[in-house]
Amino acid sequence: MRLLIATTNHDKVREIRQLLDGIPFDLVTLAEWPLVAAPDETGVTFEDNARAKALYYAAATGELTVAEDSGLAIDALDGAPGVESARFGGAHTTYPDKFALIYEALRVRRVHETREHADTARFVCAVALARGDRVLFETRGTVEGRIAPKPTGEGGFGYDPIFFYPPYGQTLAEAGDRKAAVSHRGEAFRSLAAFLQSHF
Repeated sequence: MRLLIATTNHDKVREIRQLLDGIPFDLVTLAEWPLVAAPDETGVTFEDNARAKALYYAAATGELTVAEDSGLAIDALDGAPGVESARFGGAHTTYPDKFALIYEALRVRRVHETREHADTARFVCAVALARGDRVLFETRGTVEGRIAPKPTGEGGFGYDPIFFYPPYGQTLAEAGDRKAAVSHRGEAFRSLAAFLQSHF
C-alpha cells in the first residue's frame, strides 16, 4: 500500500518519514505529481487547512493521502502568526526576518500592555488522512513553550530557533534527536501511525 505525504516542504517530509518509520506503507511524495498545483490555504484553523489539503491531493492523485498544517501561536500576539506562519511577513520572507518581525511585535505589545505570560507560545500540528472524497482520520498535536530571548541553535527548521522548551532548557533547534519525542508533529504523526497500524 502507498501513502502520499502531501507537502512540498522537504524538512517536513524528512521529519514525517522518520515519524512514520515502520508502518506497512510505501511512502511517496508530491514529487511524483509535479503538475499538480498546490491549493490555496484559506482555512481559519490548522484543521481546516489540513483537511482541505488532504482531500484536494487525494482527489488529484487517487492516493491515500496525509496532509498537515502547522505553525506557531504566540499568546501575546493573539495567536499569531498561527495559520499564517509560513507566509508571515510575506511569502518570500526569510525565517530570520520573520523572527525579527515577531520580536518587534512583542516589544511593541509590551510597551502598551503588561501580561504575566507575555512570551508563552505553542506549536500546533493538525493532520488529516483522506481517501477519495472522505476524511478517514484527523488528529492534532501541540507542544507548549515560550519565545526565547533570541534565536538559538542550528538544528530543526522554521521557528525552532525561537521556541524555547522549558523541560529541555533549550530551544527545539538545540534539541537534536530529542525534538521528535516532544514536538507537535511527533505527537500528531505518532497518532496517525497508530491509526494506520490498527486499521490497515
